Amino acid sequence: MRIVVTGGAGFIGSWICEAYISEGHEVLVIDNLSTGSEDNIPSEAEFIKCDVTDYPILKKAFRKFYPEVVNHHAAQVNVRSSVEDPSSDAEININGSLNVLRLCVEHKIEKFIFSSTGGALYGEPVKLPADESTSTFPLSPYGISKLATENYIRYHSKNYDLRHVILRYANVYGEKQNPEGEAGVIGIFCENILRGKPCIIFGDGEQTRDYVHVSDVSRANLLASSLKEEGTFNVGTSIESSVNDIVSILREVTKTSFTTMHEEERPGEVKRISLDCSLVEQKLGWNAQVILRKGLAKTWNWFSQERD
Repeated sequence: MRIVVTGGAGFIGSWICEAYISEGHEVLVIDNLSTGSEDNIPSEAEFIKCDVTDYPILKKAFRKFYPEVVNHHAAQVNVRSSVEDPSSDAEININGSLNVLRLCVEHKIEKFIFSSTGGALYGEPVKLPADESTSTFPLSPYGISKLATENYIRYHSKNYDLRHVILRYANVYGEKQNPEGEAGVIGIFCENILRGKPCIIFGDGEQTRDYVHVSDVSRANLLASSLKEEGTFNVGTSIESSVNDIVSILREVTKTSFTTMHEEERPGEVKRISLDCSLVEQKLGWNAQVILRKGLAKTWNWFSQERD
């Protein structure tokens, strides 16, 4: 298949590109390189530097490549940035996505895959792990923009017969994560440990997340590309892990006595979250295979090698 991956030079997107290419698909990466790196793009993929908010250039890219599948990962992904500048977040995550959706309709693509969020979409659920029927109540502009895009996708599906799969990610971590440009406490902690800086813990560190390794996420995208039906699926581990848990495991795998500092809690962030992934297992045959300790060891090894 001919597949466009927006945000394909980024952390998650580049893993997905590699997975597609390993299966023999043709891939076009569309990325503005604001947080991604051209070094992440597989040599077998085509690349066009383009922002999804730039409709004319985006349209030329689609016309030249004429995709059968579009995997939309280009986004503003930092919760703190969305709180500080909700308008910019909406411009990229909503208007940029609408540009991509418009072109998908024009080119009659066979499948649209969207990277949404489970970690920021459900707010503070009463019951954990949260399944896909859990009420959505995002606490940040980032979560709001992802939810709005989901609704625009369903609108396009109903009115323009756009076949789609929405993947609601837990907190994705792993090799190639950019601690400067992407939200992710694990990448940030690894970088700080290497630099001899303290790891900042916001609040008491007991806030929990569902951490899923990027290799598992890329496999979910592969399966979604061949799924014949539409659907919205959580992609996570169903396990809660606190920031303090992350610190404890990192002390083991790094074999260092790095320091930590506590600062005030940040607005827009949930206290506890984990995702029920029974539906994605039922429909796609997917479940997370990388346990947290193994994933943290792999991530730390990658950061260490990059520094060397």
